[in-house]
Amino acid sequence: MDRTLIVAPSWVGDAILAEPLVSLLREPYEDPAIDVLAPPWCAPVYQRMRGVRRIVENPIPHGRFDLASRRRIAAQLRLEGYARAIVLPLSWKSALIPYLARIPRRIGFKGEARYVLLNDLRKLDRKALPRLVDRFCALAGPAGTNVPMPPAPVLVPDLANRDAAIRALHLKGDDPVAILCPGAEYGPAKRWPPTHFADLARRLLETGARVWIVGSPNDRLAADAVIGAAGESAKRIRDLTGKTDLGTAIDLLSAASVVISNDSGLMHAAAAVGAPVVALFGSSSPAYTPPLSPQARIARIDIACSPCFKRECPLGHFKCMRELAPELVYNLARSTMPAH
Repeated sequence: MDRTLIVAPSWVGDAILAEPLVSLLREPYEDPAIDVLAPPWCAPVYQRMRGVRRIVENPIPHGRFDLASRRRIAAQLRLEGYARAIVLPLSWKSALIPYLARIPRRIGFKGEARYVLLNDLRKLDRKALPRLVDRFCALAGPAGTNVPMPPAPVLVPDLANRDAAIRALHLKGDDPVAILCPGAEYGPAKRWPPTHFADLARRLLETGARVWIVGSPNDRLAADAVIGAAGESAKRIRDLTGKTDLGTAIDLLSAASVVISNDSGLMHAAAAVGAPVVALFGSSSPAYTPPLSPQARIARIDIACSPCFKRECPLGHFKCMRELAPELVYNLARSTMPAH
């Protein structure tokens, strides 16, 4: 198989939605021949994908040009003899390293002035490819060919690491586990109110479930707000926010009876490890980045201003999330959880 380099997106959720592309490129070959150029924080995602041979970390922060570092990475990649590069982000900077590495075939959609940098430039038909996963998978084949039914993302959790984390964090128990993910990196418009998460936690605890909160250190404020609103129930909620790295968080999601999450990277991770998911949508759209799993349920309300795709509610009322009732989400969660 020709060696392939994938230039990965920066968001964790988008990285997970690239797994079906890896799957299409992997089959029917047994030996991994796909390398990924990715920011360091996304490396644990690609470590859990079948078919990825090597992860090349791109440490250049978003928005910084740093031509010297890009030349240095390109010089390293030139030695690998890649036949093609598939560039998933639409920025011109993301296409620069494959160009500097002199990779013969450089594939991607038209974006920011990439006419020289990419030599297999595709026009993005947003109607024909409504979902991000469809767009990524279309780059696996010749121009003009789409993948009608892309495979769902699959991440393979490290079960030994998961079990070690459960022991280290003293999470052992026989009751069902409900994991709450109240954070969302993109902005507050994606976050269900902490009082709603606290209400949901109380209802789940009353059923005998254990409740964990999972998130990155950046989700600390969101988790604190949930704990603060939970009253007496707070004592029974295990807040794991910032206590695990991303890889371990993904592994722990595979132990859940249900994951209730905002539209975030952890939502996609939960679906990809096979956990039942209730996905909370407000400012973003399940038509674009849905959790791709038969065990996923969408919780949203139908109002004219949703989705707006803004970081903060432009109208100030935040109805799309505020009026998404905890009872509705609880009922979805209960219907998704395995019987016990």
